[in-house]
Amino acid sequence: MKEIDQVVAALESQDYREAAKLLKKLQKESPQNPWVQFYVGRWYEATDKLASAEKVYRKLLKTTTNPKVIDQARQGVKRLETIEQQRRQNAIADAKANPRNCEPGVLILEPIPSEYKPEAAKILARILKTDAYSARMQLQSRGWRLYKTGEMGELGVYGQEMRSANIPVFWVSLTDLEKLHVFRVCYVQSLQPQLGVVCLDESDRLGMLNLNWSEVSQRVEGLLPLFAETMDYDPRRSRGDRFRHKEVTQDYAKIYDLHLPGRNSIIRFCDVTYDFNQAIKLEKVDHQQTARLQWNSLLDRLNQNLKNIPVSSEFTPFAETVLDYTQLLSRIKSYIDLDRKSETPWDSAFQLYSGLVFLKLSQH
Repeated sequence: MKEIDQVVAALESQDYREAAKLLKKLQKESPQNPWVQFYVGRWYEATDKLASAEKVYRKLLKTTTNPKVIDQARQGVKRLETIEQQRRQNAIADAKANPRNCEPGVLILEPIPSEYKPEAAKILARILKTDAYSARMQLQSRGWRLYKTGEMGELGVYGQEMRSANIPVFWVSLTDLEKLHVFRVCYVQSLQPQLGVVCLDESDRLGMLNLNWSEVSQRVEGLLPLFAETMDYDPRRSRGDRFRHKEVTQDYAKIYDLHLPGRNSIIRFCDVTYDFNQAIKLEKVDHQQTARLQWNSLLDRLNQNLKNIPVSSEFTPFAETVLDYTQLLSRIKSYIDLDRKSETPWDSAFQLYSGLVFLKLSQH
């Protein structure tokens, strides 16, 4: 087609206005012509409308049988991938010029409505260089998923790409997480007019802390497994190896954090370490009750004063996405005083979760 040759010439001379004019005419005359469709993609590519170009090329790969067009469309997709990768690398290099962007951090995927998942999975697959099925498996229906660790500059580039594709995501510096102060409550001394707690600071120093209820921005709740060792018997094993030690979940410790952004601090309650004997006597509480009932009464009183404060309580599904990141969790001090026979990543995972909730709010 003579008109196609004119389109090619216009694109090569970077006369994109003329190319658009010719293509518009050709689309009316021969809308099903694969070469017309291909050069529409080339026009998009030349004018830096890369997402539109990719849609055209990928549609051609599915619909046309012309081997030359298929080959050109494949080359177009490869060019776009190369351009995108190079731009990402340039953006990461530019970001790292700021020393703060060289700090370690984490990238968190937030829940996304089911109806948006198919399109989001395609975009995520392109960003992460994987297939759409694998990408969709990473998208959350509820709770958060720790997706990636790395330097803040790199995470920010990926995060901005995801946000531009309407994939909800945020990223947080581990340095900022480590700067949070955590006070572990031994017992409550007063509830009105202020909350007064006797607590331990990060250096295990005992002291008194008073705070106004209005200082609390968020509450975070979570359950931490308490493990016990049992003997596991399996008759299928060899005679001398039929009994083995096995760790099982015996119970759960309840953790309740209050966030104080004005002090960059977290006030942490734990039912296992809370001293009910020295604590303020709560109304309608029989101190012969079990610790569980006393704990529930304490939470009721705290929540009465904080009923309009948001609660984050999806720690367990988040922890399931992070427990395998052993190197990351090993650098996070948990500030949870449970008497454990062996270390567990669960405690550090809760510190990470609560810190993420704290820092995410401060980003807004």
